[in-house]
Amino acid sequence: MPELPEVETVRRGLEPAMLGERFARVALRRPNLRFPLPERFTERLTGRRIEALSRRAKYLIADLDDGEALVMHLGMSGRFIVEAPGTKPTEPGAYYNEIGRHLIHDHVVFEMGTGARVTYNDVRRFGFMDLVPRAELATSKHFAGMGIEPLGNELSGETLAKLFAGKFAPLKAALLDQRLVAGLGNIYVCEALFRAGLHPEAEAGTIATPTGRPREKAHELARIIREVLEEAVAAGGSTLRDFAHADGSLGYFQHRFKVYDREGEPCVTPGCGKLVKRLVQSGRSTFYCESCQPDARRPGFSGAAARGIPAS
Repeated sequence: MPELPEVETVRRGLEPAMLGERFARVALRRPNLRFPLPERFTERLTGRRIEALSRRAKYLIADLDDGEALVMHLGMSGRFIVEAPGTKPTEPGAYYNEIGRHLIHDHVVFEMGTGARVTYNDVRRFGFMDLVPRAELATSKHFAGMGIEPLGNELSGETLAKLFAGKFAPLKAALLDQRLVAGLGNIYVCEALFRAGLHPEAEAGTIATPTGRPREKAHELARIIREVLEEAVAAGGSTLRDFAHADGSLGYFQHRFKVYDREGEPCVTPGCGKLVKRLVQSGRSTFYCESCQPDARRPGFSGAAARGIPAS
């Protein structure tokens, strides 16, 4: 599933073709994605101008000039493809993607006023689109109760400590709880916990005092989460299975993974020598180093950050 850096990469790829432009034509190849598309979807979009294109967690939001917002979620395999004016999908050079593109999975086509074509392609159809009044976005079913934005100003050691204080849930599970921190996914949580030297099964409350004040690890974790996400965005995200950019190119942050999907490989921390391990938490694979991320309930806590692992 595309995570926050991948969605932010897609947003940046869509901006040149969509921001400030009008929908000249909207073509639907089917009436539904994961859920039925909104009533009168094509009529409500045609002629509307996109005033802003933003991201909230793993959602894309296009603010329209009539007061509505087009909310889009990529699901597991959704992607947008931008084609220059006058090209056809089958023309050489119009589209490049090592993953491959099947036109039968092109479900929604936006033709912009410039002639550019923006196509939503989704093999599994777990993505969805909705139209919501802009004034009601925060209280809509998509965003009501959503946690802080990890790339926003809200993320800090103080905030994490307040959110996690007294929680016995595993630290990884707490970071993946969208009601606490919105937009973090499995890949980047694994990477952040490794860099911070925190065991994924440690209790979330261990980064805070009983009164909710941040311990040093809370500040470190907040800094590292931002660091990992910013590095991933700069690298264009991670290309795993279905993800590609809006122009069809591929991200390369997966080549910088330190633990994710590296089970059985040597830890990258100088002098460590241990092999990366995998465990399953809530049905998801967690990758970690038992030496650099010792269980905080056991003696010998040190952590990867203290052992000088390189940031990238």
